[in-house]
Amino acid sequence: MRRRLIVVAAAIALMVTVAFLAPLVVLVRTVARDRAITNAERDANALGPALSVATSDSDIATAIASTDAGRDNRLTVVLSSGAEIGASIPHDDDLLLAQRGNSFSASHDGGVAVFVTSVTGRGTNVVRVWVPDALLTDGVSRATSILVALGIALFLGAVAVADRLGASMVRPIRQLAGAAERLGHGDLAQRVEPAGPAEVAAVGQAFNLLAGRVGELLAAERELVADLSHRLRTPLTVLRLEADSIADPAARDRLRAATDELEDAVTTIIREARRPISSDVGGRGDLAAVTADRVAFWRALADDQARVLEADLASGPMVVEVSAGDIEAALDALLGNVFEHTPDGTAFAVTLRRNDNGDATLRIDDAGPGIRVDAIERGQSGGGSTGLGLDIARRTAEAAGGSLQIARSELGGASISLTLPSSPA
Repeated sequence: MRRRLIVVAAAIALMVTVAFLAPLVVLVRTVARDRAITNAERDANALGPALSVATSDSDIATAIASTDAGRDNRLTVVLSSGAEIGASIPHDDDLLLAQRGNSFSASHDGGVAVFVTSVTGRGTNVVRVWVPDALLTDGVSRATSILVALGIALFLGAVAVADRLGASMVRPIRQLAGAAERLGHGDLAQRVEPAGPAEVAAVGQAFNLLAGRVGELLAAERELVADLSHRLRTPLTVLRLEADSIADPAARDRLRAATDELEDAVTTIIREARRPISSDVGGRGDLAAVTADRVAFWRALADDQARVLEADLASGPMVVEVSAGDIEAALDALLGNVFEHTPDGTAFAVTLRRNDNGDATLRIDDAGPGIRVDAIERGQSGGGSTGLGLDIARRTAEAAGGSLQIARSELGGASISLTLPSSPA
């Protein structure tokens, strides 16, 4: 925008400058020409009285020498007798026309000849003044240079003013863009100082209002999630008491462990709901370590359901631009889908590999019925669940610049691949 304003102002200033300078230069040349011819006519007319009273050629020569043109040897007097006094003059048609009593000026190569007639008792005398081109254009170059310099100064001044005006408009817009970018990265405290033209200042005020409203809505949503999660503690307490009443020690321990795991998950939900949005922006985690930990956790449940779990995990560290908590949530969502949507005894495999370009690919294959390639639609599921599992994994991958793909597994069921770009350790 700033550059466009400068270009527009420069174009307008240039057109206005040229529109004024061209006529002014012509006017200066015309004025200089008219001034030189007028001075010549004045010198010629000044000899009229002298010619009327002069009694000898020496008197006329003295009168000629008293004029500027005479001192420059540019003035000639042709008496009615045909005698010439002063500078030499060609006997051409101009002179013949002047001797008939006509006063005029005629242009020739190199200048202008001015003829003025003076009628005395002895006849018609002709005064000729030669005005060379140097006098016709005297001062024109200097005046033109001054006008051009003034035009350039006006042009540069217009460009400078346009630049300052553009800066006053662009600066608040850039600040607004920077604040919007930081807001998009999770810094909800971002605000701008409305500045610039009224329209730009109005946008800044609207941005502040929007940022404040977004912060309020997200805070309210997080508090609601925390409150709903906290309500789960009551049934968890009941479940823990029921577990204590089980007589079988092995069953009691399994139920207690499951209850503890569920309580830890609820605590994590509450903590994450109250965590500032921007506190974990740009977090990193070791995909290899988290995957090994979660595979070990789910292996126990797989053994209880007679599921064959094959794990082929590359050694770490394998650092990605995703926090360990988000990796764990995505992996649990994918593995949870296997247990929820396939019958007991269904085999599955977890593979973690580093690609040739350095990215990490986590693939989960199962021998179940499979799922549609377009199955990722948040909040909807064909299996009676919430429909959030695949969407959680997809959003986790895309937030780190990766992707999630659904394909047919070699085991006969679904194959979910999670690709995450690697991060410097």
